[in-house]
Amino acid sequence: MSGAEDKQALRAQVLARRKTAHAAGDPRPAIERLLAFLAPERGRPVAGYMPMRSEIDPLPAMADLAMDAPVGVPVIPGKAQPLLFHRWELGAEMIDGPFGARVPAAGVEMVPEVLIVPLVAFDRRGNRLGYGGGFYDRTLEGLRARGKVLAVGYAWAAQEVDALPLEPTDQRLDAIVTEAETLVFPAP
Repeated sequence: MSGAEDKQALRAQVLARRKTAHAAGDPRPAIERLLAFLAPERGRPVAGYMPMRSEIDPLPAMADLAMDAPVGVPVIPGKAQPLLFHRWELGAEMIDGPFGARVPAAGVEMVPEVLIVPLVAFDRRGNRLGYGGGFYDRTLEGLRARGKVLAVGYAWAAQEVDALPLEPTDQRLDAIVTEAETLVFPAP
């Protein structure tokens, strides 16, 4: 089996577990953990995401963080490009964007210093497996080249795997928050 086939098989397996966790899970402990972890970062621009399918929902945390700093959501400008981020606030008019993600209608760009990152799977070394487009890897690489950026994976604990197939372009996360725990990964 090739690396791409391995990733596809792993995605299918973990997405099934995520769907089960989403249906049965209570996101409140994850929201509390995320806000507690990000408390020292309050006031810095944050990007979250609009949850799709069985992704754990960051919107309550984003609404709370928006009281102290700009909050944005990702916009996909095109294939194989880094993400852009548009300002979001609770109650903002949203429209359909590329790949089914909702984006703010106003389209006001912002640059985050803290990212709440969705994922398919993660391991205990700070690695993540996304949907395969490489958008967050390109985005994190570019933002980190400009300055300090904190990337926090947000997931159900059921999305953890022992190891992930990695590529040289994969970007590690600085932390991962689930409903069960917060994992922090020191810089290499």
